[in-house]
Amino acid sequence: MNILDKIIQRKKEEIILSKSKISVQQLKDSEFFGRKSFSLKQTLKGKSGIIAEFKRKSPSKGIINDKVSPVEVVSAYENFGASGISVLTDRDFFGGSFEDILNVRNHINIPILRKDFMIDKYQFYEAKAIGADVILLIAACLSPQQVQEFTELSHELGLEVLLEIHSEEELKHINKHIDFVGINNRNLKDFKVDLQHSIDLKNQLPSDIFSVAESGIYNEEDFRFLKEKGFDGFLMGEYFMKNEDPGDKFRKFISNVAG
Repeated sequence: MNILDKIIQRKKEEIILSKSKISVQQLKDSEFFGRKSFSLKQTLKGKSGIIAEFKRKSPSKGIINDKVSPVEVVSAYENFGASGISVLTDRDFFGGSFEDILNVRNHINIPILRKDFMIDKYQFYEAKAIGADVILLIAACLSPQQVQEFTELSHELGLEVLLEIHSEEELKHINKHIDFVGINNRNLKDFKVDLQHSIDLKNQLPSDIFSVAESGIYNEEDFRFLKEKGFDGFLMGEYFMKNEDPGDKFRKFISNVAG
């Protein structure tokens, strides 16, 4: 059993427990459920193109940074030009929580991506209830039919959809309603990074779809390389989070790549 299989197995257990505690109606009655979402499509056009991530740890890297405040970090990301924010909500494997989004929602005015392993319709109501604007669908753990159904539900709830792929086989998960296709430079099953593999996949995407380079962007050269190859967005977390002051690291990065 690879790490992705272990995560999905645990996620199924979490969802059963969550459903037993909070109903969909209770989620619909929550503070943020009725708010109008921010559009990542719009902010990707006018800012840096970077979706800056708040992430404490990962299965491959262990603890990355568990000392900083989510509000301070994401506020700095916004102030220095991030197009959007990604927040991990998986607790067991990534050290995230719903509170990380709930605590920052009223402090920033750019889209928040709930980054998690979405495998059940219930989770989309959760995402809306905690103030997310965008959700992540991972092709590696979903069927094309599930992607279609989850995309339709997301749009009904006012959420945009980022579909993550890593292989040619997963291109069949793309449908005309997907808002963005993210190409993960890191293989979720063995965690190897290959930027050229991502370029090859991007060249097979529909020409009218937003493309996002995800993970494995370790320096300014990687960023410039991927931008030159035509990616519209860049999901970056570890590069900033592994520093004592992720917000300041982001500021310096933006200054250097804009220069």
